[in-house]
Amino acid sequence: QVQLVESGGGLVQAGGSLRLSCAASGRTGSTAVMGWFRQAPGKDREFVAAIRRSGESTTYADSVKGRFTISTDNAKNTVYLQMNSLKPEDTAVYYCAARLGFRLRLGVDEYDYWGQGTKVTVSS
Repeated sequence: QVQLVESGGGLVQAGGSLRLSCAASGRTGSTAVMGWFRQAPGKDREFVAAIRRSGESTTYADSVKGRFTISTDNAKNTVYLQMNSLKPEDTAVYYCAARLGFRLRLGVDEYDYWGQGTKVTVSS
């Protein structure tokens, strides 16, 4: 089993920045890909970004490309999501997820472990 705990959410004004963290514990060596997803009120959970634990490959949703950066610190078993130029439409609960498979995937169903989420609110 792998446990994921997100932190770093909060309230920020439009144009501001936040950095989310996801601390992983347990059998982290079994996971190859880490991802961030988000779910706004009344909407489905959607993909935001993913990274291989080695750090050599990343992928982003078009809506965040150029504004968000995913990174990993394997020594700390932590994945980060740096969010810049935040917009009100970025308001959501952000979830960290881990995938056993090696390929970078965008589907919610393709991730095996999930955190409880951290709330991000962007005011206009």
